[in-house]
This record gives sequence, structure tokens and C-alpha cells, in this order.
Amino acid sequence: MRTLSWARRSGFFSACQPLPMPSTTTSPLTAPASGKPWWRFPRDPVFQFYSRGTAINHFLRRRIRPLGIGVMIAIVIATGIAAGNTGRAVYLTFSTACSMVLVGLLALPFRRAKLTAVRDLPAHATAGQPLTYQIHLKNHRRRSPRRFELLETAPDPRPGRAQFRAAREPGEEQRNFFDRRLAWYRWNWLCESRLLFEGGRSAPVERLRAASGGTVAVTLVPRRRGLIRFNDLRVVLPDPIGLFQRCMKVPAPPATLAVLPRRYPLPRFELPGSARFQPGGEATSRHSGAAGEFTGLRDYQPGDPLRLIHWATWARVGKPVVKELEDTFFPRHGLILDTFPQPGDEDLFEDAVSVAASFVVAVDAHESLIDLMFIAGHERVVTAGQGIARAETLLEVLAGVESAAEEDFDLLARLVLRHADDLAGCLCVFSGWSESRARLLARLNRAGIETSALVVCREKPAAVPRCHFVRSSELAKDLLTLPREL
Repeated sequence: MRTLSWARRSGFFSACQPLPMPSTTTSPLTAPASGKPWWRFPRDPVFQFYSRGTAINHFLRRRIRPLGIGVMIAIVIATGIAAGNTGRAVYLTFSTACSMVLVGLLALPFRRAKLTAVRDLPAHATAGQPLTYQIHLKNHRRRSPRRFELLETAPDPRPGRAQFRAAREPGEEQRNFFDRRLAWYRWNWLCESRLLFEGGRSAPVERLRAASGGTVAVTLVPRRRGLIRFNDLRVVLPDPIGLFQRCMKVPAPPATLAVLPRRYPLPRFELPGSARFQPGGEATSRHSGAAGEFTGLRDYQPGDPLRLIHWATWARVGKPVVKELEDTFFPRHGLILDTFPQPGDEDLFEDAVSVAASFVVAVDAHESLIDLMFIAGHERVVTAGQGIARAETLLEVLAGVESAAEEDFDLLARLVLRHADDLAGCLCVFSGWSESRARLLARLNRAGIETSALVVCREKPAAVPRCHFVRSSELAKDLLTLPREL
């Protein structure tokens, strides 16, 4: 009876009353207050699995060394063998491997470093060519860090959900239904193509003096043109056995590196058009020295440049006299870049940019002008040569050019035709071949502009007049077989 009276006073029976039944308009899996289910199925489980799995793999690979992977594989194998074998050698191998792993993990917290760094980057790099630069380190601890490496981490190459679903791996339609559905090969292809550089690891540094600094060289290979933003520098501190390593971020100011397009060697060639020339003068030729051959002397006229004054004659006759030089002439070529690749031909566009960069470097900018023309949201014309700008200016422009969202060859044709009177000829670099590109080429030739085309394609089609086809898979080889007169 006492127990029952205590239960009534404490409210035990009221707490044990059954819960009210949910209304017919509310799902039992829905919270009445928020109106949202308490559970949520992943919106895109395949993408989430690949994205998180890649992040975990990246995290582990930066902290487990190859020897550590081998030891853990040995533990797994020894465990499987020990299930049906009572030999001492198996258990000895298992215990030794486990002891090594335990010692390596326990030693990691004692591997410390407190560093700051400043990167000394060059002005440019080139896609596909190794780049070595210096990193200046400063140690802020009394103890000297020993046996460490520096590691530059590339920006995250994982694609977004929309890009993953919209992209198609080259040759994906030939894979089986299972591979097309899971799109594992597409994910690997996207991550590989979006990776900005390889390497980025320094040679092992044995010791950095306490409360002092030093310089460490880092080598990497840019994989593609564009800008690389460095903002994740790590110091790698391995354990004494070499199984695992501690990966700590090093404070360093963010830095940016411009990567120029890949270039290929070209044979000797002549660009289209050789009859039209532009007269040289002070407005277009700003190099030092005479603009042409010396023809005589004449009286000074207001506006004559001071560099043409003949000082010896002025001192002799008592009035200013200037040198008279013959006019110089130089050709002006148009380099037209196709920024309208078809869906799935983005790799051809990258190859077309590399081909255009190869011609920019090969053309003698001291003897001609080059007008780079393309459409990137709006009309773009960049001129180099004859003291106006260096060829590096065009390479920097090509390093950042992006493909256009919509095809508009009519706009590109009007851009070229506005400069027709100044051009000796044009070379078009196409990313693929189509009827719209053929019409552009014919339209420019009908307008009196001597124009030829260099087409980057997967397979060479039938021969077309004034067109030179190069295969993307054999780009370097096909470029060397170009005729002398393009």
C-alpha cells in the first residue's frame, strides 16, 4: 500500500499513460512541428559515396607511408593464415607487425614542428614541364625539426554534383550497363582531368636549425594551363620506423602561379598572305635604333623625335638637323582561335589552344604583328610584335581563355572582317570540323583575306582545300608534317 501511495504522489502512473495516436493527416515518420521527416535519404548516393570516399582516401594516403601499408597487409595475411595454422612463425610475424604499428602510432604525437613559410614562385610556368621553386622556412621552436618533407597540396579536384551528372567520359557509351550506371570510371576521369599539378613534394630535409631558417626546393609538374592557387602547404613528419607520418599545415601567404599553354615544335612555315604590309614608324615601332636605312639629312620640323637629331651637323651649321630614314614595312597576321567546341570536345579545345600558343612562339614577333582574335563572352583582339607587346602577352591571354557558352561564328567573322584591311592573312585554329567552320573559312576567303585553317580532330576526314588536319592523339607528330606554305 505504501508503494502504491508513493506511485500516486510521484505521478508514476500518469507518466506511464499511453502516448496519443498520431492524426490521420500526419505521417508517423513526420515531425508535426517542422513538417519534415526525421530521416533523409541521400540526394545522390553515388556522388556522395565517391566524394566522401575520395576525401577519406586522400586523408589516409597523406598519413600512411608505403611501408605502413605493407605492414598492415602483412597483419591481414598473418591473421588469415593463423586461423588454420598453429605454427609459431605465423604468430611471431603477426605480433611483430602489430608491435611496429603500435610503436609508430605512439611516436607520432612527439613529432612536432612550428614553421612559417614564404613561396618564391617564378612569373610563369608551362604545362607539362617540371617547375622547381624555393620555399623559405623559418623555425619558431627551440628544438630543431629533423627528417621532414614539405608537401604542396593541389586544389580539390573533385567535381560538383551537376558536373558529375552532366559530364561524359570519352568512350563511356561503349562500357557495360553496370559501369555506365555507377559511373566510377567517369568519376576517376573527372578527378584526373581536374588535377592541376603532380608532385609538389620536396626532398627529405635532415635538419632545420633551431630558431633559424632555411630554403627548401619543391618540384612539381603543371598538368594544364591556367592559374594555380597555392594555399595548403604541409610539413610531413614521419615516425622513427617509417610506417606513418604526421601531416601539419604550415602558415604561408597564399600565392598564384600562371601556367602557360603547352607548346609543340613546328617545322619551318609561312603564314597565309605575304603581299600586304603595314608601314612602320614611331607609332607602331618603339624599339631603339633606326627604323630603316639612312637616306639623308633635312631641317628639323616640329614633332620630329629627338632620337633622329644629327647632333654633329647641328653643331657645324648652327641649326637643328634630323636624319631622314626610309620607311619600314612588316606583315600583320591574324591568328583566329575557335572557342566553340562541341559538347564532349573540350579536350580538342585545349589542344587547339596549345597549337595557337605554338604558332605564337614560332612566329618572329620582331618582323611582324600578330592579332589574336577570339570570342570569350565578347570580342577579343590582342596584338603583339614590333614593340607593341611581347609574345608572352599572347601566351598569358591564351593561358586564361575559356570556351564560349554558345556557338557564334557569325560574330567571329564580323570581328575578322573589321580588321581585313590591316591583315596580310589569317590562320584559323579550329577545335573540330563542321559545316559552320567551313562556311567561316569560305566567307573570309571570299572577302579577299587569304585564310587557311589548322583543324584539331580525332580522325582525319576527307581532304579540304586550305585545311590542315592534325589528330589530337598524335598532335606533336602531325604538327611536324605540316607543309611549308600554310
